[in-house]
Amino acid sequence: MLIKLLRAYLGPYKKPIALLVVFQLLQTCATLYLPTLNADIIDNGVVQGDTGYIVQYGGVMIVVSIAQVVCNIGAVYIGARTASALGRDVRASVFDRVQSFSARELGRFGAPSLITRTTNDVQQVQMLVLMTFTLMVSAPIMCVGGIIMALGQDVPLSAVLLAVVPVLGVAVSLIVRKMRPLFRTMQERLDTVNRVLREQITGNRVIRAFVRDGYEEERFRGANTELTDVALSTGRLMALMFPTVMTVVNVSSIAVVWFGAHRIDSGGMEIGALTAFLSYLMQIVMSVMMATFMFMMVPRAEVCAERIQEVLETDSSVVPPVNPVRELTVQGHLEVRGADFRYPGAEEPVLRSVDLVARAGETTAIIGSTGSGKSTLLGLVPRLFDVTDGQVLVDGTDVRTLDPVLLAKTVSLVPQKPYLFSGTVATNLRYGNPDATDEELWHALKIAQAKEFVEALEHGLDAPIAQGGTNVSGGQRQRLSIARTLVQRPEIYLFDDSFSALDYATDAALRAALLRETRGATVVIVAQRVSTIRDADRILVLDEGRVVGSGSHHELMDGNETYREIVLSQLTEAEAA
Repeated sequence: MLIKLLRAYLGPYKKPIALLVVFQLLQTCATLYLPTLNADIIDNGVVQGDTGYIVQYGGVMIVVSIAQVVCNIGAVYIGARTASALGRDVRASVFDRVQSFSARELGRFGAPSLITRTTNDVQQVQMLVLMTFTLMVSAPIMCVGGIIMALGQDVPLSAVLLAVVPVLGVAVSLIVRKMRPLFRTMQERLDTVNRVLREQITGNRVIRAFVRDGYEEERFRGANTELTDVALSTGRLMALMFPTVMTVVNVSSIAVVWFGAHRIDSGGMEIGALTAFLSYLMQIVMSVMMATFMFMMVPRAEVCAERIQEVLETDSSVVPPVNPVRELTVQGHLEVRGADFRYPGAEEPVLRSVDLVARAGETTAIIGSTGSGKSTLLGLVPRLFDVTDGQVLVDGTDVRTLDPVLLAKTVSLVPQKPYLFSGTVATNLRYGNPDATDEELWHALKIAQAKEFVEALEHGLDAPIAQGGTNVSGGQRQRLSIARTLVQRPEIYLFDDSFSALDYATDAALRAALLRETRGATVVIVAQRVSTIRDADRILVLDEGRVVGSGSHHELMDGNETYREIVLSQLTEAEAA
């Protein structure tokens, strides 16, 4: 998965990568040439007492060193830019794919995991690419070149390398094999910590209200401890890696000095050659250590790449049409025909053969017990998810064939849990209509019964709104969310229990204002309060995903037992009549 991901996203950067490889090759060749120059200066300059020779070749060493530094800077610069560009592109792709997901896919992954995959997982892959460009590209060149140059200095002494390199390779491979499953577990535990922390921050008020601070602290401590345990196990293996490498390095250095001394004593080797050989040995070992460092990062990056690819390869169950319909002839006619919906793996469908007709200029209400499928039915219209059987038609056209932009302009949903984005009141209201004027915003606020409290804010329309709208009350969030939909002015309004946080007086005033404002549009309301929907032109009664009644309030009171039970659980017989 890692190779597949890198091949896909590094393709556009072939030229910079090729230039980087050239820079790394030049700087590695310069690094390999320096010990040979040093040996030459020792044997022909220092030993012979030739100062001119030392100065001459010392100048060559300076030039080679400067070239090495320049090439290294160029390679690191290009590597950093390319790795950053890779991270940007992968994050953008993950974000775009997540934005295309329906509620089904979002529920499958979960917000904490998607956040971790978009941030931490991408960062791990990006760091691996950066380290590869700055270290790993030069490591094999350094290792092979070092061996060749060491053979050039003394062939018999190079037999030490035949023992050193395989031992290092086997030791590193054994440790890396054990690290890979630990890194997968670490990323999963990181998801858990992210999820628990997100829940505790979001649900802080509930935790305080029920005095569950101790329980939540223990819950977070458990998740944190599990992550720490895995990290410690991984850290122990990492800590074992470097001592193993350094032990092999030191033993091999002793062996080179020992056997090299005998070679010098017998006249088979010069002192400068031994010095150069030791330098090449260190370069070979350093290249192996760089590779070791990379091997420590590869398992985690592989796991992260798999998690990223899992998101990128997940297709949304809501597929955009190939040849979308870009124009509608009729205005605001909504029809649901024989709609079924089943979540993946569920034993029973949420909706069964649901029929619904909502016409322009009418208000259609949906009521039912908790879990009867009301919100799911409403979510089928803007394609938060698609029907598993049947059709949803807007102006006689299946929503699955409509252009998504046209559908979004035609249908607007006020969700059960209103969400406001960080910004200002104005930026939130203009979310569906960026060109709306201030007068249009104030008009929408007036209809939504929100004008009074917005005027009371210090900066009015420019008053700041925190992420999620946490600096305003639940009722204020609902009214701002309704005003945002009114600013868009769609043909079909969908209200998913959008009045639940309002007091009865505000609810009544808002519905009366909405009735005047949405005259000529199609309005579908899901509500728990009977008082909210009793005046609707048509009421649909759902029970366990089936339509068990349809008609006006009085018709259903006379002939539908399910509706009658719901009404009498909230109102007296006299009030219901």
